[in-house]
Amino acid sequence: MSQSSISPRLAEALTVTSQAVNVELDRLLPLADGPENRVIEAMRYSSLDGGKRLRPFLVMQSASLFHVAESAAIRVACAIEMIHCYSLIHDDLPCMDNDDLRRGRPTCHRHFDESTALLAGDSLQTRAFEILANPATHPDPQVRCDLVSELAHASGALGMVGGQMIDLQAHTLDLDVAGITRLQQMKTGRLFSFSCEAGAILGKAHGELRLALRNYSHDLGLAFQIADDILDVEGDAAEVGKQVQKDADAGKATFVSLLGLDRARSQAAMLAEQACRHLDPFGEAADLMRDVARFVVQRRS
Repeated sequence: MSQSSISPRLAEALTVTSQAVNVELDRLLPLADGPENRVIEAMRYSSLDGGKRLRPFLVMQSASLFHVAESAAIRVACAIEMIHCYSLIHDDLPCMDNDDLRRGRPTCHRHFDESTALLAGDSLQTRAFEILANPATHPDPQVRCDLVSELAHASGALGMVGGQMIDLQAHTLDLDVAGITRLQQMKTGRLFSFSCEAGAILGKAHGELRLALRNYSHDLGLAFQIADDILDVEGDAAEVGKQVQKDADAGKATFVSLLGLDRARSQAAMLAEQACRHLDPFGEAADLMRDVARFVVQRRS
């Protein structure tokens, strides 16, 4: 992360959360003694010590708004990170985006092999739901059921997976801004939405406050993706940590190709500020979430 694009308080808070998530992921993904240990090693390779941990951070911050115990929030934070990491493993496979670099190092299938990577992604997904269903996450079974249901919806054919399916066909589709927006809301936005609403689910909050978090996540997710499209055009692979200019090479329509760089930047900035306004009901308690919205459109990785 570029230090010029992130406030000191957010940088510190992200570091604290990332360290806590790494510790908990290490505990939740213990190594085994048998030959199945290879897939666990691949799971750990792809989920430990990497990424910005934005989704876990949003879980922790939204949970803090409702005074949820950190011991519960960190488990949900790790579950969403496992889902995210599984999606990255599969996205990088030769049958999907065929990427060699992820988070500044070889992708899972390059470091291990394709079969191991496929199984590692599968197992991260199932482990995430196992964690959410465990009473250690929340004593109320209805809360646990709601978490499982919401994450399943956000991750499946009407969410992240469906968005990926559209993305794989994007070079053959005549997508306009509305079409790209829908694609990215499914592929990226739904997991952001779960991350932001998870705190309200854990805190048994409903109505206006949960809607405020949903609206925040909607605008945050779009701002994040527009910034990603800009980085794909302007970013440096070494700084971004993955290959760039892939969308243009594949002939895919993006926010940048449809709006141009200047309008894309303006739209991302507008969405970030709009996301911040959705947090008005929470007052100063949501300041770090406001910092996140501003950071995602200024980041260089």
